[in-house]
Amino acid sequence: MSSPEDDHPEVGLPKGKIVLGSHFATSGTYGAAFKPVGRGLAAYFRYVNAEKGGVCGREIEFIPEDDGYEPAKAQEVTRKLVEQDKIFAMIAGLGTAAHGAVWEYLNTKGIPDLWVMSGAHKWAADPQAHPWTVPLLPDYRVEGAIQGKYISENFPGKKVTILYQNDDFGRDTLAGLQSGLDPSKNELVGAQSYEPTAVSVSSQVTNMAQTKADVAICACIPGYTAQAIEQADRLGWEPQWWVGYVNSDKLMFSYTSAETMEGAFTLNANKPIDETSDPAIAEHIRIMNEYGDVAPANFSIVGQNAGMLTEFALQKACEKGPLSRESLMEAVESITGYYPTDPKYALALP
Repeated sequence: MSSPEDDHPEVGLPKGKIVLGSHFATSGTYGAAFKPVGRGLAAYFRYVNAEKGGVCGREIEFIPEDDGYEPAKAQEVTRKLVEQDKIFAMIAGLGTAAHGAVWEYLNTKGIPDLWVMSGAHKWAADPQAHPWTVPLLPDYRVEGAIQGKYISENFPGKKVTILYQNDDFGRDTLAGLQSGLDPSKNELVGAQSYEPTAVSVSSQVTNMAQTKADVAICACIPGYTAQAIEQADRLGWEPQWWVGYVNSDKLMFSYTSAETMEGAFTLNANKPIDETSDPAIAEHIRIMNEYGDVAPANFSIVGQNAGMLTEFALQKACEKGPLSRESLMEAVESITGYYPTDPKYALALP
């Protein structure tokens, strides 16, 4: 591995350091839902500094900023990270609308924009126009297609409806669902949308219930998911619920009871946090207990995955020569079939 080139340091690479930044919600309603992602990322970077001596002979200086899940605030904190803090790369910017407000800026500035914490289809739809952006989460269109295919295979003849957030997240899920459903087996009898700023989705769920659908998809973030299922219960409507993977954490039970969520389907690409006998889960729990400030959870695992990919990409870049933003992107683009060989880091489902 090459030694750091500190005589003429690149922006974001002061002597002995790599400065990384991120934006995500840590306060308010959305912070309650998604804070563990950022905390898992920060804990992993602290672990790398403390137990591995950093990466590329440098300590990771990580600067997370709270954007409250608001696009305007995301723009403000991202400009601060780039223009004042002089970050080397943006890591795991979270939220479809929030990150959508800053990715053009990051690409214009030539800032590596890695492991976007949103499954919006647009992040990878045109890599030539956005060469600095690399998403991490499964595409929402793919998730919707999986849902549709599963419903047609396992609930033939059943009527289907969907509640979706009126942004790329929800619209991508709807498009995927429509592509995955077999129209000869299932009819999509309704599609209700809500704005990300909505106070309530009760009227939309009432409209859904009137269709008497047997299966209901909720392309919603946790607070709205809880509202939807609770309203359906109040109406006496009991469809088979399928909720987006953005709800696949025990944090859901801070919005509603486990009894309310009983029987709902969701997807998850990682091992669940309660599989404590798994060596990777056991190590994640140790890292969070020693270096984190929130309880280990499914979403803190997502954060650690982003941290491990960052570490891996930086190491690959340094092995090729002096570290630069361009060499980091070349390393990222060369990654194929990534899966940790050490079982204590294998958090993703194989």
